[in-house]
Amino acid sequence: MFTFNKPGVESFFQTLNIAGFDVSPDETELIYSTNLNGYYNLWAMKLDKGYPYQMTTANQMHSFVKYDPKGRFILTGFDRDGDEDYHIYAIPMHGGETTPVLQEKGEKFYYGDLSKDGETLYYITSAGNPSFLNLHKLRLESGEKELLFKGEEGPSYLYSVSPDESSFAFSRAVGNTSVFGYISQQGEHIPVTPSQDTPHRVSQVEYLNDKEVLVLTNFESEFTYLATFNVADRSFGKLTEVEGYEFVNLTLDKERNRAFFVAQRGVEDHLYVYDLETRQASRLEIPVDIVDSIVAGKKGTIFVLGKSSTAPANIYRSADLEAWEQITEHKIIGRGREELSEPEVLRYPSFDGLEIEALYYQPKEELDNGYTVLWPHGGPQWAERKSFKAVIQYLCTQGFRVFTPNFRGSTSYGESFMKLVNKDWGGGPRLDIITGMEWLDKQGKSSSDKWFCVGGSYGGYMTLLLHGRHADRFKAFVDLFGPSNLFTTLETAPEHWKAADAESIGDAVADRDKLIEDSPMTYIDQMTKPMLVIQGSNDPRVVKVESDVIVEAMKQQGQDIEYLVLEDEGHGFSKTENAITVYKTMVQFLQKYI
Repeated sequence: MFTFNKPGVESFFQTLNIAGFDVSPDETELIYSTNLNGYYNLWAMKLDKGYPYQMTTANQMHSFVKYDPKGRFILTGFDRDGDEDYHIYAIPMHGGETTPVLQEKGEKFYYGDLSKDGETLYYITSAGNPSFLNLHKLRLESGEKELLFKGEEGPSYLYSVSPDESSFAFSRAVGNTSVFGYISQQGEHIPVTPSQDTPHRVSQVEYLNDKEVLVLTNFESEFTYLATFNVADRSFGKLTEVEGYEFVNLTLDKERNRAFFVAQRGVEDHLYVYDLETRQASRLEIPVDIVDSIVAGKKGTIFVLGKSSTAPANIYRSADLEAWEQITEHKIIGRGREELSEPEVLRYPSFDGLEIEALYYQPKEELDNGYTVLWPHGGPQWAERKSFKAVIQYLCTQGFRVFTPNFRGSTSYGESFMKLVNKDWGGGPRLDIITGMEWLDKQGKSSSDKWFCVGGSYGGYMTLLLHGRHADRFKAFVDLFGPSNLFTTLETAPEHWKAADAESIGDAVADRDKLIEDSPMTYIDQMTKPMLVIQGSNDPRVVKVESDVIVEAMKQQGQDIEYLVLEDEGHGFSKTENAITVYKTMVQFLQKYI
């Protein structure tokens, strides 16, 4: 009877996302950050009604959301148009205008913890110490502030506060792979791991009670595991591990004496429950491939925010840890999961024999145009996983295959693998990618003369570097806010990033030759293919000048260069209208060179 048009780009990029959530103390309501009106705001949902209602009109990405345990207010944090200067606000329980709690121009305020009675807010701030950050507490009734710890030697963050508020757990990062954990008690800073002589990471510390904490760490191990530390007798012990898996997202259910954590390995997540009495861990079946966060309700219900390659972020709950109910219903308008592309997991030997894992998305046969998009991920200490990406799914509907290798330096493959990128941004990872492209060609999954490259952040850096060093392998390039000159990257990075960047990228003096070799600008004369550059004006991580210089240099050479600048965005695209503009422009650009 009717012939309907296929859903277009707007359908994909109006897909709703959830950036974070919390559950009310009585488990009757949840509040979450989502782009339901095209901008990120807080929305709430009565769990017995299942219909969301808007709580804020800030139109900004939120850094956290937290209910007051006594049901008097909600705390949240957001920046301005991607500048990443996060401030903390309070809103009424029924929603409305935000009231500033911690706000100062040019400074950052990060949520740390909220006391059991909701009277004291613990936070991290750049104010007075932009390089290493300070830890404070704020009495919400009186407004009285107290300095708890002044960061030194490296940025410090707050993990958690003891139930009686007599101590707190915090971190000190002395590099991008050395993050030490401490308990501060009566002026003494007690290490939670037996030694700080060798590099390791403490990623989480959660209080079981006033004297015992649970710890996620990779002390003397390739992967993080669950351990315990007793503050009274200073004893440390491993509780459980899953060989070859990295533990994240530790969440306690103290009333039932159990803990939940996510075990990551490569492209997928597994959810575990750990019985603290029997000291047994059990894997739970879950309806998602990736778990972003977990909330344990007071009544024993477990809430999970998760997603999969073909399903965007949604919130699920389970009362018995077996059956899961989907609470939110976010999906692509006009597209079923069966119409999307489920990635194939590939593994190949790199140039030196190191095994590299990758995801390969293939369009439906009738849509396939024969071209492959290389998608190097950001980070670089990050990974491409079975996580919903509207842009990848849209590329597939336009006929493109997509190849996303987790080159050396990617996370959840072990500490040694992750460290391989340190001071080698443009060497091993680049060769892992080139080797992967050659391997994919030999498998018949791609054609050597039909490649494009699209990447953002470190992926944008790699896009620029591949353009400069391997232009002949690609038809065209799309760089989204990628560093073009590593000296500029080091100089303009946020102050509290600089210690980690020195270990990850290098030192401007000691590593000068390597930084020149690995900077895309070194190879500007060899960037001969068409390129689209996309940049947010407010980006604090990769400042706009990094894109400006590349665009100007290519213009002077008479090269085919296009430039799209988003005035109200930072390191990414948080506004739906902007995302539609960016990705429509990107796909139209690629299609010109088919």
